[in-house]
Amino acid sequence: MPDMLVNLLKLSPLEPLLREMKENEIVVRRALPFEITKLRSYVESNFSTGWADEIMVGFANKPVSVFIAVAQKEIIGFAAYECTRKSFFGPMGVSETVRKLGIGKALLVACLHGLRELDYAYAIIGGVGPAEFYRRAVGAFPIPDSEPGIYSDLLN
Repeated sequence: MPDMLVNLLKLSPLEPLLREMKENEIVVRRALPFEITKLRSYVESNFSTGWADEIMVGFANKPVSVFIAVAQKEIIGFAAYECTRKSFFGPMGVSETVRKLGIGKALLVACLHGLRELDYAYAIIGGVGPAEFYRRAVGAFPIPDSEPGIYSDLLN
């Protein structure tokens, strides 16, 4: 899976996405430190222990570089940035039952705005699975010769 590059200078505004989420009774916001255990459990149960480990780095960042989507006081999605490498987006996951509602895009754009606030002009999405989603959502494009990238020496 190749890495993808996103031009942060051409990001769409975040506010309309957050409004749309709110209209659907979904809140997308930065995670709070007292939510670490609940979020870690959600990520481990729905995705992987590796991703749960990865986002823990985001709680040490200032500001916290982990966003969550919440509906009816339950976490239904998450995304993070600057957890694996500088200027890297990910991981991200949304509960299967609520996919296709725009939650992933809202989480992605929130994180990319976080990277832009750190003065990056470009972001890297490492080891992309759903390339078409990233292309449509934020104009991401594959980085030539980026496979296997930073994930080549995994201890799995």
